[in-house]
Amino acid sequence: MTANLAETLTLLLIEDDDGDAFLVEELLKQAVAPPKIFRARSLEEARAKLTPQIQCVLVDLSLPDASRLEALEAVLAVAPHTAVLVLTGLNDVQTALSAVQSGAQDYLVKGDVDARLLARSITYAMERKRADVAQIKLMQAELTAKENARLESALLPGPLLRGAPIEHMTRYLPGSGGTLAGDFFDTVQTPDGSVHLVIGDVCGHGPDEAALGVALRIAWRTLVLAGQTEATLLRTLDTLLRAERKAPEIFTTLCTVTITPDLRHAKMRVVGHPPPVLVRDGVVEVVAGTPSGPPLGIFHDVEWPVIEVPLGAEWSMMLYTDGLIEAVVSEPGRLLGVDGLLDLVREHGVIDLDRLITHVGTLSDDLAVIMVQKGRA
Repeated sequence: MTANLAETLTLLLIEDDDGDAFLVEELLKQAVAPPKIFRARSLEEARAKLTPQIQCVLVDLSLPDASRLEALEAVLAVAPHTAVLVLTGLNDVQTALSAVQSGAQDYLVKGDVDARLLARSITYAMERKRADVAQIKLMQAELTAKENARLESALLPGPLLRGAPIEHMTRYLPGSGGTLAGDFFDTVQTPDGSVHLVIGDVCGHGPDEAALGVALRIAWRTLVLAGQTEATLLRTLDTLLRAERKAPEIFTTLCTVTITPDLRHAKMRVVGHPPPVLVRDGVVEVVAGTPSGPPLGIFHDVEWPVIEVPLGAEWSMMLYTDGLIEAVVSEPGRLLGVDGLLDLVREHGVIDLDRLITHVGTLSDDLAVIMVQKGRA
């Protein structure tokens, strides 16, 4: 009777007995589409032949250099995404159960196998392996999504404002690559009524960079709540960055702002970061004198001078990461840039985050934005 392998497969038969190997090959020749069979007589020889083109492995449990489950475990270690079917003379129920529990898709005893059973077992083994791999990938994706959500929540917390008469809005959009970045922001009002803001960006993408961003954001909030809002704060963040980063080339840009309790003046330090946008008395501009120094983690013994910014009675301020100005806009390959950002704000007349983001095209990097504004009393 014709076996039911309907497509030409590439198999690896790991069998040291020539007679048994010949019988397996003869059984598989009866398939509708006989497979291409490579043979290995030992585990050592099999390792060299376990290439990506192998779709299924038939392995004996009695090899000259491996016995029982040792051979199976070695094959699974070398080819974890390939279907493995045990074909052996050991008619042992416990061994069969252990083989399947260890990762084999099926267990066949040589003396009980005919062409149809062997072909069907190979087909089913491959389907089960595909299902197992798909399930593993789904679980990994779900775990990654949960971890990303947890990190994003820690990177982008809610503001600690105690009734300050200002409007506060934030936005965050992930980059098109789908990999978590280290953009972070925070807002804290201290007991004296001052409002403190930070926005930062750890260079690179991935969970390590995101975790570093979380550490810097929490450290910033802790230092502000402890009353450290001047140059000591940046020096401490720089020390923390150097201690926690995975590689010496990793740096962080950020912008810190302290708004006075009367909400009419601000002190800024722009640490290698894109300049904030201000709207005062209908005039849209970036903060003059930025940046006030290089990013964190580049040079030792750096001082970041304070930039004094008069705000007046009515104003809006936007802090953002470079994902915004590096976004591709309507023309192919044209980046928004700082000038393009200013033009959009001028076009709207105010800093409208939702309208602004609708004009942003493809994001090559994550985008984080804080907007605070004070209207006339």
